[in-house]
Amino acid sequence: MSSAPTTRTAEEPVPDRAAPDPAPRGLADSARALADGDATSTALVTAALARIAASRSTLNAFRHLRAEAALAEADRRLAAGERLPLLGVPVAVKDDTDVAGMPTHFGCAGDRVAATADSEAVRRLRAAGAVIVGKTNSCELGQWPFTEGAAFGATRNPWHTDHTPGGSSGGSAAAVAAGLVPAALGSDGAGSVRIPAAWTHLVGIKPQRGRISVHPHSDAFQGLTVNGPLARTVEDAALLLDAVAGPHPEDPHRPPPVDASAAARRDPGRLRVALAWKPPLTLTGTAPHPEVRRAVTAIAEALARLGHDVVEARPRYGLIGLGFVPRATAGIAELAALHPEPALLDARTRSALRTGTRLGGRVVRAARAREVHQHRRIGALFHRGRGGAGFDVLLTPTTALPPPRIGTFDGLSAWRTDVAITEACPYAWPWNVLGWPGVNVPAGFTRDGLPVGAQLLGPSRSEERLVSLAAQLEADLRWQDHRPPPLG
Repeated sequence: MSSAPTTRTAEEPVPDRAAPDPAPRGLADSARALADGDATSTALVTAALARIAASRSTLNAFRHLRAEAALAEADRRLAAGERLPLLGVPVAVKDDTDVAGMPTHFGCAGDRVAATADSEAVRRLRAAGAVIVGKTNSCELGQWPFTEGAAFGATRNPWHTDHTPGGSSGGSAAAVAAGLVPAALGSDGAGSVRIPAAWTHLVGIKPQRGRISVHPHSDAFQGLTVNGPLARTVEDAALLLDAVAGPHPEDPHRPPPVDASAAARRDPGRLRVALAWKPPLTLTGTAPHPEVRRAVTAIAEALARLGHDVVEARPRYGLIGLGFVPRATAGIAELAALHPEPALLDARTRSALRTGTRLGGRVVRAARAREVHQHRRIGALFHRGRGGAGFDVLLTPTTALPPPRIGTFDGLSAWRTDVAITEACPYAWPWNVLGWPGVNVPAGFTRDGLPVGAQLLGPSRSEERLVSLAAQLEADLRWQDHRPPPLG
């Protein structure tokens, strides 16, 4: 009698049942091949596990694997005659997401008990038929735009392994960019889907707050954090978004449904696009790196060539950082306080815990109360008529810098780390304060071959417009034709 399926840590051996596929299928292509009988789930899952095993020493993208469990699930439901959007397709989730039977370390060291139930997003993935092969690396409690830590080492960028893939969803981004899995789920509390998507040449969607449930959390990181897909194409990202979207009965945010997949097939029409170079006030004097500016300018020129009206503008961000810092640090403090061995936490995490504890309660409530004013102030960019600029979409760099080298942030104090990451990534976090959607699109490469990205940002509940515009850009620029070099 065979034993019950088990989970594995990423360090444990994976059965080498197949050589890695040099050109793995995307999410939608995999789903179609399975539905048409042109592939088996067992073959796709086995190939994904083999690619993960082959990349372990190079990329280090996964914290935990479900090798035996995933293989046991493969083809079972197909054989039973079920037909579902992702039936039999291997995917990965970030290790801040509960998967029943697996610990949720969220980048931390120490032992954690296994989750007893799936998160709502994972429940919906399973309901759509997906086979979850494992959980991807994240920096400690998702705080930083790099995926490195004492608990698991460094996750590396498949385009250039001396550089970070970004963070905090860096493991998911590295896994998708390298073709280990066709798509993965990440989370975004200050750009943590969009930043690694930019730095690994992926499409990354930060949806409207509440679009994808974060349950068992009710309002993750004081409303800053949402779950979102990472994929090589807009079609794949939209398909994953549709598969996991929807609320848990206890969720406080419940936006009306969208059909992202239909939007990806629809012409966006002619849009007014605001191009903004100046980030919110950060006191760092940040400006985009010349090669980032060149790449984002090329995206703006492509939009103009496609018939859109592109105009430089300056959003009225105001002092939005005063709304972000208390919420972010309070969110870190809430999670850090639950760690069973606080001494194992990074010194910078313990500093954020102390700050978040001081800024909790009344200060956080005041910061959240400012959100309505921030919606009005920044939302004037999108309003038509009196006092509004009437734009449909805001285009900005996703990051100010190309992906830094591994180890860039080692040994820095909490303050110096905050300054350094603000200099690198000043553009993404305001949309977390607002709770509005954004999409990273690949914007090309530096002269050294490092990927950079551009953000398409919209007002409340504008995912369909952003997805349509991203799909139009993709059809024109063909970014999906570029893959990282084979892993050595």
